[in-house]
Amino acid sequence: MDMTPPKGVAVIEAVLETMPTSPGVYRMLDAKGDALYVGKARNLLRRVTSYTQIGRLSERLRRMVSETVTMEIVTTHTEAEALLLEANLIKRLKPHFNIVLRDDKSYPWLILTEDHPYPQIAKHRGAHIRKGSYWGPFASAWAVNQTVTAMQRVFLLRSCADTVFATRTRPCLLFQIKRCSAPCVGRVSPEDYGKLVGQAKAFLAGKSGSVQKELATEMEQAAEALEFERAAAVRDRLRGLTFVQGNSVVNPASLTDADVIAAWQTAGQTCVQVFFVRGSRNNGNRAFYPTHTKAEETPEVLSAFIAQFYDDKPPPPLLLVNQDLPEKDLIAEALSLKAGHKVDIAQPQRGEKHAVVQHAETNAREALERKLAESAGQTKLLDGVAQLFNLPSSPERIEVYDNSHIMGTNPYGVMIVAGPEGFIKGAYRKFGIRGPITPGDDFGMMREMLQRRFSRALKEQAEGAPTTEWPDLLLIDGGAGQLSAVRDILIDLGVQDVKIVAIAKGPDRDAGREWFHTDGMEAFQLPPRDPVLYFLQRLRDEAHRFAITTHRAGRSKAISQSELDEIQGIGAARKRALLNHFGSARGVKGAGLTDLEAVPSISRESARRVYAHFHPGFRTETAS
Repeated sequence: MDMTPPKGVAVIEAVLETMPTSPGVYRMLDAKGDALYVGKARNLLRRVTSYTQIGRLSERLRRMVSETVTMEIVTTHTEAEALLLEANLIKRLKPHFNIVLRDDKSYPWLILTEDHPYPQIAKHRGAHIRKGSYWGPFASAWAVNQTVTAMQRVFLLRSCADTVFATRTRPCLLFQIKRCSAPCVGRVSPEDYGKLVGQAKAFLAGKSGSVQKELATEMEQAAEALEFERAAAVRDRLRGLTFVQGNSVVNPASLTDADVIAAWQTAGQTCVQVFFVRGSRNNGNRAFYPTHTKAEETPEVLSAFIAQFYDDKPPPPLLLVNQDLPEKDLIAEALSLKAGHKVDIAQPQRGEKHAVVQHAETNAREALERKLAESAGQTKLLDGVAQLFNLPSSPERIEVYDNSHIMGTNPYGVMIVAGPEGFIKGAYRKFGIRGPITPGDDFGMMREMLQRRFSRALKEQAEGAPTTEWPDLLLIDGGAGQLSAVRDILIDLGVQDVKIVAIAKGPDRDAGREWFHTDGMEAFQLPPRDPVLYFLQRLRDEAHRFAITTHRAGRSKAISQSELDEIQGIGAARKRALLNHFGSARGVKGAGLTDLEAVPSISRESARRVYAHFHPGFRTETAS
């Protein structure tokens, strides 16, 4: 008796028996329960029924239907709600047959705090928890830092943290270079500082013209009153404001709050450029490369991009695009629903707005051309690696391993990954070495790293998980000894189909004179100017860089922790006081009770608690 579960059209026909006619979202799942496709519909029954008409489907959709083992349905009140849910699920599940935006970066904002008498201006990431006015988003940290610097120059707002503000006894350097009004030491009154904050908010809201007139009037009044120093200070602020207003590439007077979004498609790949315009200022731009099949047209890609892009960020009142979007009105309705205000989507045909969109389109085209050129160069290098080490095909995934420690302390191992698109930083891994390591035992560290990495991969493979993360080439730093050790480790794990290459530094550790060791070949060197040599050096150096930074971060964390953390009742402030007084945890441990009691801000009870921690018999002896 055949116990194979039904697949394909039979599954869909069975689901149709109870399929509602309301709006909603449907998911097609494969045998492992992973999402193949997420779609939305105004009428679920009518939309899903179309998948049973195999003759009318494209080859891609026929393959999708054939892999479908089950379906899941979620109904919504409106099609706009279905669109929002669809975008959320696509970003979260990343189905194979959908257009997917891979955007896991957080966007910086600018905050003017409102929980302090003298508000602070600063860069902010994450949830908007702190009380304040938020402005953004910005495309990059550089863009928001530029704005903070400009705001300091024009409005003299403080950027220091509240803790620094509270302990200042004299103005800092920012006051000296005319970037702050020094409210920390009373150089400006709360009323005058509040006026500066009001002007800053007006500027951020796009009312720079009114701010400019206000500053001009203030300068004239100061000059008439013969207050020439104040007039000169206001003049400098006016100059700064003029510089800021004219310093943007995209800074159209007709736009207040808008996102300019343009897509360009070449060779089956698409680049989408987004310019953030807030308060008539350019907050920077960013390029995105959505994942999709070569058959997808630019308007469909851009529609899917917009729906997913605003899944975790508020849309502005206006989106300017360079494509005639399918379901444009539905997308606008869904974004309006999400934002709580009306959102318009327009494709301008002339004038200033059209010029702005054309500028974004040019950026998208140039960015995609650069990416394709880099990919072509990368492909050529990978082909060279395959030829050099007799690989059956160009490697899709190269893993490079390295480790870092100081005489066995704070040992860390790392894995970096490279492929046709360059370094795959999302696949980088850190390994905090757990086992006891003899100082200098790099083999032991490598053994633990590889055991953890490949044991997990073998387990996932046994459970039927995809094996796309299996490396084609494993690169290690070392010579014949390291090659032999790694080979033995992998054989013990049952891994015998991964090519291993060891790179040994040449005499005097000179770059360019490296020796390459691999099974089936004599050790060899490459010509000093060989592009493949440069490529392999870059891989090794990136692994070394990542290992060093990982080790430093771990060592800093370990240094910041000490045995003082284990003493009950000794918090951060008392710990700091003790370390500042004695210089180290060892100094605290060796201190006498009288010395501990002499530390400022350490009470007699706290001193006895610290002393008792390091001298277990102390409490018993004093109690008797």
